[in-house]
Amino acid sequence: MLIEKQQIIIDNVKKYIFDNLTLSQFTDEALEEKAEELVRQQINSEYCPIESIVSMVEQVYSSIRGLGLLDSIIVDDSITEVMINGHENIFIEKDGKLIRLDKKFESQQRLEDVIQRIVGLAGREVNQANPIVDTRLPDGSRVNVVLPPISLCGPILTVRKFSKTPMTIEKLIQYGSITKEIAEKLEVLVKAKYNIFISGGTGSGKTTFLNALSNFIPKDERIITIEDSAELQIKGIDNLVALETRNANTSGAGQITIRDLIKSSLRMRPERIVVGEVRGCEALDMLQAMNTGHDGSLSTGHANSTSDMLSRLETMVLQGAEGLPLDAIRQQIASAVDIIIHLSRLRDHSRRTMAITEVLDYEGGKIQLNPLYTFEEDEKSSLEKVSGALGRTENKMKNIYKLQLAGYRKEI
Repeated sequence: MLIEKQQIIIDNVKKYIFDNLTLSQFTDEALEEKAEELVRQQINSEYCPIESIVSMVEQVYSSIRGLGLLDSIIVDDSITEVMINGHENIFIEKDGKLIRLDKKFESQQRLEDVIQRIVGLAGREVNQANPIVDTRLPDGSRVNVVLPPISLCGPILTVRKFSKTPMTIEKLIQYGSITKEIAEKLEVLVKAKYNIFISGGTGSGKTTFLNALSNFIPKDERIITIEDSAELQIKGIDNLVALETRNANTSGAGQITIRDLIKSSLRMRPERIVVGEVRGCEALDMLQAMNTGHDGSLSTGHANSTSDMLSRLETMVLQGAEGLPLDAIRQQIASAVDIIIHLSRLRDHSRRTMAITEVLDYEGGKIQLNPLYTFEEDEKSSLEKVSGALGRTENKMKNIYKLQLAGYRKEI
């Protein structure tokens, strides 16, 4: 049966259900059975493979009780991101490239229904009074919603797909992001409780890298993770507490911020605190936590380079404590952050580790940096394809106190 004919059948069945049935009286199972009965009636005596019937029933059911068009996109593991700009414009990211889909939602109202269903699943609210929300799907995929009148082209829905298999260091090695030798050095740094910041631009793989790095944490420690929407997949740690922020309700009350969660986590006897992303005034609390005995903490932040990450941290701290002198802030950053790993998404859409840098003391009005590894392109590089590797600089690592304390004698 032709795809066009299948689509007509699906539309006819959906129209009949919406026009003639009271959906609240149907259980999920009963609705699915009714959809199958109506699809078979529409086919009549025409030949149709069983898989096509199943597909049509799934599409009818999904458009009523599921996430409609989004369901079929989300099950495709090769799609990493979905961008819906109003009900007619749908873009996906596949193999690092943006592609426009030739599909669309039936109407703006249908897209808004799907958005309300997604937000409701996570116990959050989105409406005209609160038109921007960050949430997640049941499988952990990260979701951002922006509604009109803030958005001028209709409801905006952006979904960052969640990998079903946790990212491991082995996979990062396989993808060429780091080498086995560097992975071993990073394992030592995590186990020796160095405070590590992962910086990079949007889509550079910060959360993915943090996930991989967090699996080096010894399994007998108490870990507290703090995120806007839970994405981290830390496996094998029994004493793990995962915390997630909460938006304000329609009356403007009940908001729980990352800053609130960091403050609360300090009373929960953590051995390490892992913050999914620092992006505002909570940076001050994060730095203070790192400076008050919570070594081995991990976090990420948006920045274009290692030095830019330090400037961004300064700005974020100032958002939460305007009266603090810049010297005091820089001193705090220098004593709290030990290592910055900078990631980037290159011109061929590959994600690479660009630098691993040691943060030294604050001297002469500047935080001193000691680059340990930097990415260098080789002669095989071209405009279309980047070739190169992360190479060791001639600089020796200077802050080896934590290594010695943990009983490590190897060079980093």
